[in-house]
Amino acid sequence: MNALIPRGNLFDDFFRDMTPGLYFKPLHGDPLPQPSQIKVDVKETDQGYTVQAEVPGVAKDDIHVSVDGSVVTLSAEIKQSDTQTRDEKVLRSERYYGAVSRSFQLSADIDQDGAKAKYDNGVLTLTLPKKKTGASQRLTIE
Repeated sequence: MNALIPRGNLFDDFFRDMTPGLYFKPLHGDPLPQPSQIKVDVKETDQGYTVQAEVPGVAKDDIHVSVDGSVVTLSAEIKQSDTQTRDEKVLRSERYYGAVSRSFQLSADIDQDGAKAKYDNGVLTLTLPKKKTGASQRLTIE
């Protein structure tokens, strides 16, 4: 029920809209991505799960996936690279260094031996089969 406008956003948006060529943010002032910025789609079948996660601009070797029971953890290492030559001055660079991680729990344990991961065009696709549990057994009552 708080109707207050967040501090700074109103004037930042105003100046960005009115003078887009004159208003520059600091070179390294942008925060690292939040875990919620790794957008995830999870689909379930009887056999397992398919997870698609958006991690654009990250090298395949900098993405790490771990599975512990039914908990899946995605982490990505993001690296900043600034280049400056003698003839130019960098006014704004949106590259930075840090790590972002996101974990979520599925409703069934994952068979780690059958799990697969594929990374293509900024989208990480995980195929996570459900761990086979023993068939239910009816107990005889004595």
